[in-house]
Amino acid sequence: MNKIKYMACLMVAFTLFACAPEVKTFDDIVNTAEGKVKGTRNKDNGIAVFKGIPYAAPPVGDLRWKAPQAHDAWEGELNCTNFGPAAMQADPQPFYMWTEEFIAPARRMSEDCLYLNIWTKATSQVEKLPVIVYIHGGAFTSGSGAVPVYDGEAMAKKGIVFVTINYRLGIFGFLAHPELTAESPHHASGNYGLLDQVAALRWIRKNITAFGGNPDNVTIAGQSAGAFSVNFLVASPLAKGLFHRAIAESGGAVLPTDTWARTNTLEQAEKSGAEFTAHLNAASIKELRAMPSKDLIKEQYASGAIIDGYFLPEPMQEIFAQGKQNDVPVLLGWNEDEGLFGGPFFDARTFKSKVQDKYGDRTREFLEVFPATTDEEAKRSQVKLGVQTTFGLQGFAWMVLQNETGNQPVYQYLFTQKVPYGSGQEDFGAFHSGEIAYAYGNLDKSAVRPWTEADYQLEKTMSAYWAQFARTGNPNFKGAPEWYPCKAPEYQTMILKEDPHQLTLPDLEQLDFLFDFYSEKLAQPKK
Repeated sequence: MNKIKYMACLMVAFTLFACAPEVKTFDDIVNTAEGKVKGTRNKDNGIAVFKGIPYAAPPVGDLRWKAPQAHDAWEGELNCTNFGPAAMQADPQPFYMWTEEFIAPARRMSEDCLYLNIWTKATSQVEKLPVIVYIHGGAFTSGSGAVPVYDGEAMAKKGIVFVTINYRLGIFGFLAHPELTAESPHHASGNYGLLDQVAALRWIRKNITAFGGNPDNVTIAGQSAGAFSVNFLVASPLAKGLFHRAIAESGGAVLPTDTWARTNTLEQAEKSGAEFTAHLNAASIKELRAMPSKDLIKEQYASGAIIDGYFLPEPMQEIFAQGKQNDVPVLLGWNEDEGLFGGPFFDARTFKSKVQDKYGDRTREFLEVFPATTDEEAKRSQVKLGVQTTFGLQGFAWMVLQNETGNQPVYQYLFTQKVPYGSGQEDFGAFHSGEIAYAYGNLDKSAVRPWTEADYQLEKTMSAYWAQFARTGNPNFKGAPEWYPCKAPEYQTMILKEDPHQLTLPDLEQLDFLFDFYSEKLAQPKK
């Protein structure tokens, strides 16, 4: 090589080196837009965990019942090695079928609760790993991102950046009031807990690259109220572009029934809020803001989404019917035995009488799919009705409407694995929330359930489905049973048990009847 060519090669190499992007590596300290956060990295498995990162300003004082605000920047390193406070709620205690691993840890609670937690195996900002943002359940009145079965380590090992969040609950998250509407620049009030979720997604959009995540590959996921939240976010224009896939376990609010999945109008919610304020002998929101949080939390308040013209501009079914939803791939489903906590149960005669009152001239059709010739048969039908009218119908309706007006697939499941129970516990079967530990690889978070090899195998398969869906929008991976999108006329549904397989959706006739009945009621003119 002559001297001129040699010098030319050196210049090219130098230019390429000088123009190469800087690879920012990290161990347990990450620089976010607000400042540095310090977590911990497990030297054995390589997973870094950052707990209690603030994603918005504390919603206290004058910020109580206001949309979340940006958090101030800080100097130095913020210690993020412990979970932040849970949102204000009643003292969390195990109950019914929900043992300790399903309950928010017994720790401090505060209005200052807008924190998130991140698990990642990334060591540089260029890895662009897929992200799952998990939204906890709890009827919008309880729960936290620190619940043991939501732990993100197992999913992080699969190459997912896993995030859990807290959001405002109960009266602090969902109080609507004419005064609050008047002071809002958007002329809306009430949906503060849901606006918190949007704020968390915006923070993630801005910061997740620093943790090795891909802001253009974010999956929102949740169970029960968390799944309702996912459904609301899919419908809300405020969340557009903040996520790219959705997982909803046992929850949705597309089709309102008489007592379930109903969303109030802003006017209805304001009226309830005004009555609640009067009940507390407060003359104004200013007086209500001055009340201690411990006094407010003692009062029961109906919590849930509001058609406020801002977060939800229209009723859910209208948003989906018009194809205005955020059109993303969806993985959704429910559990076989969710209806077991819906009692008390009526004998056959009483049940049929109540059916006649409710379903009128469609009673015969109803009893064909929910028979009640004996007391035992009536009980079984009531259990099924409890499953279908709470979670089954919502998932089914979401799937039907998405297929009608969207372009992205819906992967549907029915979880039928009987969750084992320990000494002194009752057998609740495939109960509400029983699938969570399987889906996120957290069976080891329970010390009281005698897991079997079949449980561990299902955990391995389910968590791999969930992770693959987050990566690609399709849950299928080599070696697993094929999972096809659910649509008419086959309605292929993945049965999640020790031998996962697909078949036509069980109890399709029940869901068809209920979907038709409530859709018909929805179309009737209001009296």
